Amino acid sequence: MRILLAAIILLTVVTPSYTQSSTPFSVSLEPMIPDGFTGLQSYAWAKSGNKILLIGGRTDGLHRRQPFVSFNKKYNNTDLIVLDVKTEKIWKKTVTEFSAPLAEQLQSSNMEFYQQQNDLIVIGGYGYSETKRDHITHPAILKIKVKEMIDGIINNKDITSFITQLTDERMDVTGGHLNKLGNLFYLVGGQRFDGRYNPHGPDHGPGFSQEYTNQIRKFSIPEKDGKITIENYAAVTDTALLHRRDYNLLNQYDKNGREMLTIYSGVFQYEKDLPYTTLVDITTNNHSEVENFNQQFSHYHSATLPVYDKNKKTLYTIFFGGIAQKYIDPSGIVKTDNDVPFVKHISVVERNANGIKEYLLPEQLSGYFGTAAEFIPADETLFSYNSILQLEKTGTKSLLAGYIIGGIDSRAPNVFWSNEAEPSRASPVIWKVYLSKK
Repeated sequence: MRILLAAIILLTVVTPSYTQSSTPFSVSLEPMIPDGFTGLQSYAWAKSGNKILLIGGRTDGLHRRQPFVSFNKKYNNTDLIVLDVKTEKIWKKTVTEFSAPLAEQLQSSNMEFYQQQNDLIVIGGYGYSETKRDHITHPAILKIKVKEMIDGIINNKDITSFITQLTDERMDVTGGHLNKLGNLFYLVGGQRFDGRYNPHGPDHGPGFSQEYTNQIRKFSIPEKDGKITIENYAAVTDTALLHRRDYNLLNQYDKNGREMLTIYSGVFQYEKDLPYTTLVDITTNNHSEVENFNQQFSHYHSATLPVYDKNKKTLYTIFFGGIAQKYIDPSGIVKTDNDVPFVKHISVVERNANGIKEYLLPEQLSGYFGTAAEFIPADETLFSYNSILQLEKTGTKSLLAGYIIGGIDSRAPNVFWSNEAEPSRASPVIWKVYLSKK
């Protein structure tokens, strides 16, 4: 196993052009490598106490460009994984005990998901289907009883009664996000992708079909007689602002302190394979592009952490590594790479009533981490119910804010066209994220 470091993995660098602003807190990371965790990326997760449930995702790195090896089924995560972050112990249970349609969806990647108390809602996902003999986006929604599922996996009991599935073509989405505003779920962006990935387009090789949703799909999910139902469904279409996938969707506050969701960047533009750099705010009434701002340093799904300073009425959203079109070289100069490489920097988008700006923290990751990873809170009492860390609940002493689990670990900034056997991998490292007020 290729372990990069065994201690704090943040290196201080000087980037004068974009570190003139500063946060009222500092961040550091420390690795944890539990026995039995071999790496995972693009998964879904839920949490109960100190135990984290990991579902789906992939056990390899960035998808390869060759259709015959891209999204190879042998790298599907075919286990439901429970991780105790206190004891670093891991339990696994295969998904093959479920019916074929359910087992296939549970081992897909880039599913949309949202935990509501003890229920984990999972939608869509992309992967190989033995039933269809092809790669598909799964047109289904799942509801999982989190605590019962975790206990069943740990005690090796029958877990089939803790999950229900509903087939619905409106749920055939991968690479989007699921969240909630008010009483409705919001399925935002993403795409339906069927067939083998091919960078040369749908008419080359085995071919594929791809359709962005260009939508926000709103609905409720009441349960009737133990079965999932979808009600109050409505879709908002915007082919300009909502044509995005593999982005970050984050809970945010507007300038008046009201809750909203924000789309950060995402891919791909219609005319060229480049990311969007604009942001889109979503409220219960509408959605709109954030004016006079272009995100520079994070353009793809990555581990993120929003932090709110109530005294300053300012929201700081942290992006850990990931993929970006722009980066800063060692001399502090902003460079553009249209191959959109993996990056080592940690960026922050700061928002308040005075406006919005972006800068880098002086700390930098020692490797190309963060892409297709998730930040998972360590102590929910530090966070608002909509997953924003409340700075007033922290102190000057360093505290454990959460964990960044897995993701892609790349050997170099640009590996998509590499012919190496393993230019990237699913990281087996779990990063402990510490935060302290200055």
